[in-house]
Amino acid sequence: MIGAYYDTVFAAAQDQGLPVETAADHAASAFLDGKPARQGKRKWSGADRHAAFWASGFLRNLPARAWQQESLGLALARYLTQDRFACPDIVSHVATLAPEVLQQAARHAGLVLRQDSPRWREIEAQADREPEAFIDFVQIFRIFRHAHQVRVEEVERLRQPLAALTPLDLLVYASLHVFERLMPDLLKRRSVRDEPDAQAVWDAIEDMLAWKLATCEAASLLLNDPGIAASLRQHLTPFLFPSGEAPGPRHDLREAFAALLDAQIELNAFIAQSADAFSYDDGIRFVRQGERLEIVEVDATARAAWHRDRDKLIRLQQYWLYRGMEALMTSPALLALVSPAHPEANLQAFAKAMGTWLRLQEVYGVAEQVRTETGSSVDVFRALLATELMTAFYIEDFLRPYHHHLQQFGHPWLALGRLAFGGLLQPEQNRFPITWSDRAAKIARITPWTVTPDHPQGQARAAEAILDFWTSDWNALAERLREGDVAPRPRWQERPVLKMGRHLFQLPWMMAVQNNATAAVNNLRRLGAARGEARDETRRIETQLGALFEQRGFRVLVGHELPAAVCDDANAGEIDLLCALEGHLLILELKSTYQRRSVKDAWMHRTSTLRKAGWQLHRKVPAVRQALRHDAALRQALALPPEAAPEITAWIVDTSIEWDHQSFRGFLKVSLEEVQIALRDDRRWLNDPEGLFRATSVRDTAARPDTGSEPTDTLYPDGFSARQFVAIVESAEIWTDTA
Repeated sequence: MIGAYYDTVFAAAQDQGLPVETAADHAASAFLDGKPARQGKRKWSGADRHAAFWASGFLRNLPARAWQQESLGLALARYLTQDRFACPDIVSHVATLAPEVLQQAARHAGLVLRQDSPRWREIEAQADREPEAFIDFVQIFRIFRHAHQVRVEEVERLRQPLAALTPLDLLVYASLHVFERLMPDLLKRRSVRDEPDAQAVWDAIEDMLAWKLATCEAASLLLNDPGIAASLRQHLTPFLFPSGEAPGPRHDLREAFAALLDAQIELNAFIAQSADAFSYDDGIRFVRQGERLEIVEVDATARAAWHRDRDKLIRLQQYWLYRGMEALMTSPALLALVSPAHPEANLQAFAKAMGTWLRLQEVYGVAEQVRTETGSSVDVFRALLATELMTAFYIEDFLRPYHHHLQQFGHPWLALGRLAFGGLLQPEQNRFPITWSDRAAKIARITPWTVTPDHPQGQARAAEAILDFWTSDWNALAERLREGDVAPRPRWQERPVLKMGRHLFQLPWMMAVQNNATAAVNNLRRLGAARGEARDETRRIETQLGALFEQRGFRVLVGHELPAAVCDDANAGEIDLLCALEGHLLILELKSTYQRRSVKDAWMHRTSTLRKAGWQLHRKVPAVRQALRHDAALRQALALPPEAAPEITAWIVDTSIEWDHQSFRGFLKVSLEEVQIALRDDRRWLNDPEGLFRATSVRDTAARPDTGSEPTDTLYPDGFSARQFVAIVESAEIWTDTA
């Protein structure tokens, strides 16, 4: 019987003498983990699992304290997230028994922005049945609905003046806006990424382009040279080269773009800072004061941890640039390839590419070659180098001259016009705020960046693969958006070469300031999560981390399967890493994902991947303890003496920084990079020892570290030991600023 599965899990836990709350936790965790995957030959769907779980008899007999467990609350949130299966009686049951659990589940299900869902109507109905508990809660949701609707309607209204524009036309006005509003601040030695509203602008422009791609005529993306010229002649060149004989600039469209951008920023801010914060930030709560809401902080520690994790990510970017510079300085063959034109900028481009390449190898297990979506094989380092050289090119040949012209003429349009005119005076030098070329020309320009000792002229095939790696096909993307495809779509910074028809477009103003390292990681790990190579990369991460432990004297087992004969839990699963030294045994559960940007994405990671990892260690640690008592071969492989039980430490080791040093079922979550840095004992590079990042402008590319300096900061002044290593990681000592 389909509904009996979870009752069986519950009963089996009780047969082991576990309390009713723990038994319910076991059943709910199985549901959250997608179990069972099938019954006999029939594969279970999500709706099947919902039907089976919510039909379980034990749920109606649980005490309130059982529902207050995270797993039961998340299961309820999972139910409220979907619309295919209905079980309103469980909503009424929990509303009476534990109303605060139902309210939190409604928040975590994101119902505040889905109030047309039948699940929300089930919540609303509780205001009549349990008015004291739910009337105020429902009123808060209604305030959110009104505020959201007002902002959505404003965005839709302001889209109308721009409805007839093509995607290329919209890119023109985006470029004009950036050079008018953002670039002057950047060029006053203030980094765009340091501006509080800069990322909001990039995100809003991307949303506007997504709207345009979803609604435009397919023919508007099949661009040819006459079509490009017509668009620029109408929308761009009148600003850059004003003439009394030609139609003037469309200031009405420029102003309409700015108005829509402001409205889109406001809508996005409402969703991220209000709706998503209400739904996924448990460090705050919203309190109704009449018809308005006030935010009250309820967990300052949790909110501070979020900001610390962001700071750690910035410091890790610094660390990898120092690592990249060190590797570059010890590679004469690579140094010989640095172009004498703008040598400082090109040298830093090589160092950044090398740092990102080391990170992809050591943290994400990426091989030297990966497959692109088109099936070509790309050299990852060369792909990284190409995008860093593009960034260096756009800084040196676009932003610096633009800054000079802006200082000279005092107006962004005059400066852009002078920049573009200078390009027209040189053969094949496009200096417009949007650049474009056909595929063959782009391959020819990238080919010199693929030079190796074996191919001194470069390789066109390698350049073609690099282009495929960084290209977003807007024709295909538009079709996906029109069809409502919910699969992850490339953000424009992740794949910044934009394909429309047979032409490829780039935005110098975006390429000059974007974070290419994050773009590369998410290109491979977010967009490419389903690649066939991902499984090999996961195994490579385990093997490489194991090798680092071995260098410190640990005995290591990678991917160890516990024989059924030596432990009772046959489903304990594979142990990613077992590392033993000096009577200490580390049990590590590794997780590899991507870099997140929103509180919603971070919450999803915490309640899915990390929650499951905590559950896995909850099962694996007792299984390992039991195996050590009965498996002499295992103890011998780990060089553990038979007479004493080892001191066991178990961690969740994750490639992402979110929820760093938080506990999941009692097990510490730490970042993989933190463990690697503690093993290498090179935290000095986290602290910017040579002041490379004290410069505040992305245009200042001349500073670089002297990596020949001797390390002065060690984590192990008395020598390395397993006990001290564990203490250093668990106390987060690598993040102590010793500079």
